[in-house]
Amino acid sequence: MRVEEFDFDLPETRIALKPATPRDAARLYHVNADFFADYAVADLPRLLKRGDILVLNDTKVIPAQLEGTRRARGDGPDIMVDVTLIKRLLGDPDLGARWRAFVRPAKRLKTGDPLVFSEALSAQVETREGAEAILRFNAGGDEFDRLLSLTGAPPLPPYIARKRALTAEDASAYQTVYAKEDGSVAAPTAGLHFTPQLFERLKDAGVATETITLHVGAGTFLPVTADDTRDHVMHAEWGEITAEQASRINAAKLAGGRIVAVGTTSLRLLESAADETGAIRPFKDDTAIFITPGYRFKAVDALMTNFHLPRSTLFMLVCAFAGTTRMRRAYAEAIDRNYRFYSYGDACLLERSDNG
Repeated sequence: MRVEEFDFDLPETRIALKPATPRDAARLYHVNADFFADYAVADLPRLLKRGDILVLNDTKVIPAQLEGTRRARGDGPDIMVDVTLIKRLLGDPDLGARWRAFVRPAKRLKTGDPLVFSEALSAQVETREGAEAILRFNAGGDEFDRLLSLTGAPPLPPYIARKRALTAEDASAYQTVYAKEDGSVAAPTAGLHFTPQLFERLKDAGVATETITLHVGAGTFLPVTADDTRDHVMHAEWGEITAEQASRINAAKLAGGRIVAVGTTSLRLLESAADETGAIRPFKDDTAIFITPGYRFKAVDALMTNFHLPRSTLFMLVCAFAGTTRMRRAYAEAIDRNYRFYSYGDACLLERSDNG
């Protein structure tokens, strides 16, 4: 499929730079086979059905953005470097944590270079290929996590970081209220709209909730540079669905409820864990599933997600889920209706279409 088929005109003024306050005051565009309708996220309890189960991603965003220096080589100067951690790599924590990371300026770094981020936190470049490097830090385990919390910053999406400075509010605003498992370098943004009060109202409406874990990688920020979707390589992300979680999700489905994924991360993990009958199996592994039109969904019946950028893998996913023609029309109307796009933007509730 040609990537240009997923292009559309998005005015920059439609890209949100700040979240809605309160969280569930964000707008919600209901996209059904027969109609499009305007709501707020706070209306979700009356849009879902008794017996439905909302599946949310409980990953927690870590302060994965680091600024530091590459120490001088010989008589040359120190070089300022920006590092965005992507994925923690397996290894002996006693030897220091190892991470795959995006680095800038990548061409100024080579194997063996020391990077200093604070008096207590430093790293060495083990390898570099293109804009990515593998870094070995001077601390591992809990000590690394402690130093990172003191040194790093929330990894806001590049389009926000280019337009405004990080604020103290971002540390909490760019985190779901139910975040639990450390590991993401980007928020599962559909979940940013939920509040404790909304969860109580969903419970009163007979809608169950379940959390699973997918650690979102910085690959979510990368543009698709290939001309054809077949040539795009997805970054792998680690996820887990326990046997107990799978059992509760399957029980809700068998009782007649719908599986409603909150966010594309939850959907991708559910579909990675589903067997051919649609049953969710325990899962603990990386997934690099890339969903484009033509994909046959096995488990998820409805999807709550934010509005995505042109030519992105996420817009391809929603086109696969709800139909390309329908989603192009829905996005065009959402732009006309002043919906706010991307991480801090509004949301939509999509009903699955099996017609592609």
